[in-house]
Amino acid sequence: MDWTSPLALHPIAYYQLVAFPFAVSFRYLCTSGCLSLNARYVLLLVGGCLLACAAMGWYTLLLFIPTFCSVAIFHSVSPLQVHTWAFVLQMSWQTLCHLGLHYREHYLQGAPCIRLTIALSSLMLQTQKVTSLALDIHEGKVTMAAEWGNGREPLLRALPLCSYLLFFPALLGGPLCSFRRFQVQIQGSCTSLPTPPLRVAGQKCLCALALHLLRMAVRSCVAPLALMTDCTGFDCVYVMWRSALLFRLAYYSQWVLDEALLRAAGFGLELGHVPGGEAACGDLSDADIWTLETTNRIALFTRTWNRSTSRWLRRLIFQRSPAQPLLATFAFSAWWHGLHPGQVFGFLCWAAMVEADYRIHPFLRSLAKSWHTKVLYHALTWVQTQLIIAYITAAVEMRSFSALWLLGASYNSFFPLLYGVSLLWLVARAKEKSV
Repeated sequence: MDWTSPLALHPIAYYQLVAFPFAVSFRYLCTSGCLSLNARYVLLLVGGCLLACAAMGWYTLLLFIPTFCSVAIFHSVSPLQVHTWAFVLQMSWQTLCHLGLHYREHYLQGAPCIRLTIALSSLMLQTQKVTSLALDIHEGKVTMAAEWGNGREPLLRALPLCSYLLFFPALLGGPLCSFRRFQVQIQGSCTSLPTPPLRVAGQKCLCALALHLLRMAVRSCVAPLALMTDCTGFDCVYVMWRSALLFRLAYYSQWVLDEALLRAAGFGLELGHVPGGEAACGDLSDADIWTLETTNRIALFTRTWNRSTSRWLRRLIFQRSPAQPLLATFAFSAWWHGLHPGQVFGFLCWAAMVEADYRIHPFLRSLAKSWHTKVLYHALTWVQTQLIIAYITAAVEMRSFSALWLLGASYNSFFPLLYGVSLLWLVARAKEKSV
């Protein structure tokens, strides 16, 4: 992320704001009954293709190629093998694209390319959709014959899938919308909504604007993370924490804007009120800001951070891993994010901190008997959680070994090391008791 211009929005935000009136128009046409089912699919698909071309240029091919390959796999591979084929294809293609980005940045010393960055971000979101749908097919939650009909023309059979993978409200940003939820909305099952989507979307936009203005205010009096080279001692802790706050505010504002665009197009919480549709529908929200900023538990922060992605990782990796599911989940997350040095270090450190969190808090709660010791426990663990999350955030955002080394050699490393040593002590203590 670029912090040189605090007044500037992220480039993705501009394209999403441009798409906003089209999302509102699509919702109106659907509710007024002006569009047939196939017309709805076509509008979402064409809108996604146009938005991709405008935002990514010729890098759109990085998105279109795996889309068509995935559709071919869904229509030709048996349900028992479709998840394996889809996972291997999508992650192999995404890894090649990330390696190309590494080659461009580190070996060719090329200037950052916004269009390429947007394309890779959309490709990561597409990986979520492809693997989520593949799991639904593998588990029998989505049936090819039931959803697309064997008697239809090949192009018409492929239309719902292509539309789902490229529909414009969720092309550039999350949260993850399942295919079943997508189908419920497109097929017009939701006829009466308790809250008008446009009002909710407007409230979300105002929230995103407020978060952006708050980030501007914080940015005006905060030294950026790049100035960690000029700090010494515990001053670096202050710089790291405030810089990590800037990153979090940027993520929050972008997530809220993502949700606003989905709400404007009719994909939102209201779908959960459709009779019989609860299994396919639920809350489409990634930003529970209050919980993220007030919790004293790293584990709760982890489950709440980018919530739809957390649920996707839990279903895809954690619940299917035969051994060390926590480590496997964070290792895969580093792979999915691109395997930058800071990402590998940051996500592995995050896994260790979550494991430590599970063991440390029961022990500390057993020591906190009186009300003032409980208040002290909550206060100290909240500060520790804030500083560890700031450390992980700073590490994940770093793109070079030299910057990562500066972070690791600073006083900031004291806080994760404290949790790491406590974890080792508690593990040894549990083994002694079991003997």
